Amino acid sequence: MNEILDYLKIHGECHDTRIAEATGIPLTKARLHLAELAAKGDVMSCLSIRFVDGKKTEGTSYRIAGFVVKSKPGAKSKRVNLKLS
Repeated sequence: MNEILDYLKIHGECHDTRIAEATGIPLTKARLHLAELAAKGDVMSCLSIRFVDGKKTEGTSYRIAGFVVKSKPGAKSKRVNLKLS
């Protein structure tokens, strides 16, 4: 399960199929581990439906609970403060 947590820390929110593929864990086993992590409150889950080339695929997206991926280096957009009168 540490592999899954490490992957999510690096890549942020990911679909369960992508997590299984990237970590080399079979999808059914990855889903069991992810369900355990969600039950413990280590990860957040969200049911998702995606359409890829017109085909409907259902799955679950996961991210680490309370974890925000650090922004990448580079130019950031400037915020404009508007004062309302």
